[in-house]
This record gives sequence, structure tokens and C-alpha cells, in this order.
Amino acid sequence: MSDRPQDTRASETQRRAAPFRLNLEQQRKRAKELLKAARYGEPDALRRFGADHPHATGSCGTALSDHLARLSEAQLVVARELGLPSWPRLRAHIQAMDRARESIGRGDVVPDQGLTTLHIRCGSDIESALKEAGFVGDFLEYADPLCQGPVLDEAAWLERRAAFVAESCGAVMGQSRQQIAEKLVLAERRLQSAAERYQRIVLWFEHDTYDQLILARCLAHFAERPPRRLELISLAHYPGGVRFIGLGQLPPEALRLLWGDRVPVSDGSLRAGQSVWSMLRSPDPRPLADLARMGIAELPQLAGAVRRHCQELPWIGTGLSLTERLILQLLAEAPRTVGQTFHQLMMEREPLPWLSDLLFRFIVENIRRVEQPVFTAAFDGGDHQPWPQERLTITPLGRAVLAGTVDWLSLRPPARWLGGVLIPRAGLCWRWDASTASAARC
Repeated sequence: MSDRPQDTRASETQRRAAPFRLNLEQQRKRAKELLKAARYGEPDALRRFGADHPHATGSCGTALSDHLARLSEAQLVVARELGLPSWPRLRAHIQAMDRARESIGRGDVVPDQGLTTLHIRCGSDIESALKEAGFVGDFLEYADPLCQGPVLDEAAWLERRAAFVAESCGAVMGQSRQQIAEKLVLAERRLQSAAERYQRIVLWFEHDTYDQLILARCLAHFAERPPRRLELISLAHYPGGVRFIGLGQLPPEALRLLWGDRVPVSDGSLRAGQSVWSMLRSPDPRPLADLARMGIAELPQLAGAVRRHCQELPWIGTGLSLTERLILQLLAEAPRTVGQTFHQLMMEREPLPWLSDLLFRFIVENIRRVEQPVFTAAFDGGDHQPWPQERLTITPLGRAVLAGTVDWLSLRPPARWLGGVLIPRAGLCWRWDASTASAARC
């Protein structure tokens, strides 16, 4: 559920953070410092050249070659580290961000003027930033985390969703099941009436499973009730000094720039959303896995997210979902707090970051609800501390599960739903076959 009060993707601190608000002079200085360090043979500088210069071989040994030991080449490395292909592209991006920030400061033309507009987002993380950027349209937070829990093809599907969200996040959010149900129903009603009420609807999403499955839900609805104008902003990366996880990290001027990149939603995209929404609610995950393997030409980010969703099935070989495996791998390296584990998972290990901290906590709690523990947990300074401070230490059994010598499902973890697929505590279930990128019942 995406009020996401502690979600790193939604925090005010991150949204205003310097990593996505770049300064050209600072980047010039970084390039000069990198070149100087590389000329002196400092290992980290040489590693950066090896990792991000297109003409380096992956390792620069103990010294730079003459053709790399130039400021222009160091500038190229800095630009590529920040997510852009060249120094001129980095300079142009920074200048565009500066102009957008100055435009906001002057109170220039309202970006979404002229048409009654609804901005739809799978959380509240950019609502205030849109206002700061000068947008005046209405905002709809449609934030049901369809990436986890039951998503069923039945009339009472929203009631099932409310029960799941209340169980997984309700206590931490401080909301009752009734409050959660009312919020889900209200969001659904606003979605249902949007085409009639607004001249333009703009969908703001990024590339991960959380966002893209909600995008599929929105597209499936609008395929049946097409609005007069439907546009999409779907982002996979943004230049900055840290890993891009979501739109909530970005400052207002970035949202103003992204407005210029929005695209009309095609009929093919609407049909693709319909297909994914239907397959997501099926008790058989094979069509969804097949679709992800074949790709979705109209919405390539949706295909990648669907594949990552399927990887949350138990895997053949270990019985672990990909998230469960990544968590145990981190704990196998060293004991970590829940907060440290979440941060490292999202910023380094997760191939397609999609979790809010509340969903992550729910997954960790489910992992501990087995007949024999795969990790132990304790608070270093006593029990009355925030839950992210709890320290987790893997057990020998956890290492055995990670190695595949003990099947995770043999420990009878709680039954869980992944869309329309029930994963029971015991017995046959759908599993993910990584070798064929498909689902099999075994």
C-alpha cells in the first residue's frame, strides 16, 4: 500500500537529494580529480576507467594508456557513471535541469494548462513535487501493490486485496482493514470515472514490477473506457549519482523535464495491458511467463517487469523466490539489520528494484514463520527498537537452503499468493524454471 511513509522511493529527503540535481562545475572537478588519481595509478581510479570507459578492457592494470590519460576521457567516464553516454550529453542534461529549475522559480507557464488533467501514480511520492514544478492538474494515487498477494478474477477481488494489504502492511501503516478497503475502493472509483471527468490523463510510472503491474491495471480499464487523451511517462533510469529506483527520488525540475517526454498511449499498448491484467489473475502462470519471454513490443518495460514478477515463484532447485534468495545471500555474507539488508538489496543486488520497505518487512516476516529457522534475529540494544534495527544472522539450515541441499518449501513456509497463483505450504506448486524462463508444476 503506497502511502509508503518509510519507503525509500517516496521519502522527501531522497526526492530533494543532490545525486539527481547535478552541478556542472562539480562534475568537471570530479573528472579532473579522477584523471589525476588515475595518472598516479590509484587502484580505484583505474577500476573506474576499466568499468566505464568504452575503450578500456575492463581493467587498466597499474597505469592508464596514453590515449586514455586525457581530461576528455575522464569526463567521458564521469558522464557514463552518471548514466549518460557522453560529456556533451551530461552538460546538456545539467543545463536543461538548470533551465527547468529557473522556470519554476519564475512561475513560468503551467505545464499541464489548457486541458483538465488527471495525473495517475502508484503512490503519493511525486504529488507535492508536481505542485512545486507548477502542475495544477488533479492527482490520483492508485497504490495497491498488485505485485504481491491475491489478484483474482472475481467480483470481490478488492475485498481480497484489502485483507492482504491489512495483513502485510496495515499495522505498520497504522490503518485498519476497513480504512484500507475504503481507500482501495475510492481509488478504483476515481479510476473508473476518470475518462468521463478529464480531458487528459497522464500515467506516471517507472520500470519495476510494483509500477508496471498497476500500469497494466490502468491500461486494462482504459481499453474498455478510452479517455479523450491518454499519455504515458514510463522511466527506466535518470542521470544521477546513485541508482535510480523511482520517480520519488527526483526533484521538481526533473518532473518538469519528463513532461516533455510523455507519449500517447497506443491501442496496442492498451491491448497489451489488458492481456497482462488478465494473465496476472489466472491460476496458471505459464501464459504470463510466455508473454514475458516473447516480449511486449509496445511496452518493453512491462515485459521485463512481468518476467521479474514470475521470478517470485518458488525456483526449481531451491524452492526460494528470487527475493528470498537475495536476502539469504546477503545474510550469508555477514549478519545485517533488516534496514541494512533492505538498502543493500535495493541499491545493489535486486535486478529490478520493486519493493517498498513495508512489503520487504512482510517478506522477511514470512521467511521467519517456518518450522525451523533459516536466520536468527535480535536487537543489539534491547527489544524496544524500530523494526529496521533488528539484526539477522543466517543459520546452518539457511545456508543449506541457499545451497539447494534443503528445499525451502519442505520447511512449510506460509502459503502465499502471487497474482492468481496460490503457492501452498506443501505439495505440488508452480515453480520458476530459470533455465527456460518458464513456469512448471512440480
